[in-house]
Amino acid sequence: MLIETLPAAFEMDEILYALRGRIAGLNCGRWDYIFSYIKTFRAHRDKVLPERGQVTMAQPFLRTYSELLIHTCHRRGAHAMGGMAAQIPISGDAAANDAAIAKVRADKLREVEAGHDGTWVAHPALIPLARAIFDEHMPGPHQQHVLREDVRALDAAQLRERLIAAPRGTVTRAGFEGNVEVCVRYLAAWLDGNGCVPIHWLMEDAATAEIARTQLWQWLHYPDAIPPQRLPASALQLDDGTEIDFALLERALIGLPGKLAERLHLPGASRLDEAVGMLERLCHADTLEEFLTVPAYRRLD
Repeated sequence: MLIETLPAAFEMDEILYALRGRIAGLNCGRWDYIFSYIKTFRAHRDKVLPERGQVTMAQPFLRTYSELLIHTCHRRGAHAMGGMAAQIPISGDAAANDAAIAKVRADKLREVEAGHDGTWVAHPALIPLARAIFDEHMPGPHQQHVLREDVRALDAAQLRERLIAAPRGTVTRAGFEGNVEVCVRYLAAWLDGNGCVPIHWLMEDAATAEIARTQLWQWLHYPDAIPPQRLPASALQLDDGTEIDFALLERALIGLPGKLAERLHLPGASRLDEAVGMLERLCHADTLEEFLTVPAYRRLD
């Protein structure tokens, strides 16, 4: 069972119990989980996440979620599966490929050392790497002896705070524009019938596109959020001091078709303008749309 929503992180014992006769274990659905976190705290300024590239499994709130899943599964004899590595091999650029492979290696090493029993990758070429790391550090069929007593030692209040504590970080111009590009290109491909799209050597699906889309909405609607006393009432800013506002979004949207014009081989290239319009409407909406696929389905009809 994928644990891919924030509420599910508080219900893992109950999920295992309800499915006790036919469940093998729980799995970290990290991308949907981040999406769920943003949706859950969409109106809270103290829960605004930095750009997606900085929201890694090393961040305390995600590390706690992973470790709690391991603890919960192993104390009940179930398997604790790690998350998906989204990288895909990069052809024609050895240095970039080496950097991507290093990220996958570090991710899988973190998982096996934490106590996970298995893992996922987005591309079959990465299976040997993931298998080699798990074979080296997990010689047996699983690690159910790793009980993560450090997690058990936390009381309910401590665990709750760790699970919902937002990480510190920044939003760069590249991070903002990257979210816009991922949303538009994914939506265009989705409208054209493709639900899994390689973008900048990462395998993007609905969950990763949703992270980008909900981050944009939250950043843009930040002045309307519930303000904790310690934060200013000003708009959110890029790390260079530029305010994140709808003018910044418009510039990114206007410039994107020209940026992609020569790449006619892109999935959904014929529907880029339609995707731009959709993302603009989703970002301007006063209420966050629960799922981008809901209005997208209407476009198919």
